Amino acid sequence: MPKTSKVKYWGMKSEPGAYHWDELVKEKETYWDGVRNYQARNMMKEMKKGDIVLFYHSVTEKKFVGIAKVTKEHYQDPTTKDTKWVAVDIKPVKPLEEPVTLAQVKAEPKLKETALVRQARLSVFPLDEKEFKIIMKMAETTL
Repeated sequence: MPKTSKVKYWGMKSEPGAYHWDELVKEKETYWDGVRNYQARNMMKEMKKGDIVLFYHSVTEKKFVGIAKVTKEHYQDPTTKDTKWVAVDIKPVKPLEEPVTLAQVKAEPKLKETALVRQARLSVFPLDEKEFKIIMKMAETTL
């Protein structure tokens, strides 16, 4: 019997001035590159095709704004010759009906242990299924 892999959930941060959700929607797919943190890189190596990503605008906006999907698993980051760094491809699925701010996440007791709160500097972070569902409910969005 073939082993079925369970979809995992991730958060990916981008400064809206550097790469905005609307750019991803316009481009229809992109590679996520430039990650230079070992912990975030290791998480990108765990990503599988079909995994779900909550797209987060960092710095000025500090809010989840959309849902994306991993379309290609990790490969050499094309922006560097250093082989330790990787990229993954993602495509937009849909915007959140209601963006969910960092303040809202921090105010929700069931989300106080998320990597977004505990390890705020990570640009890529895991979400468990329960955390993902809570954020989706807060966003008034279904997948």
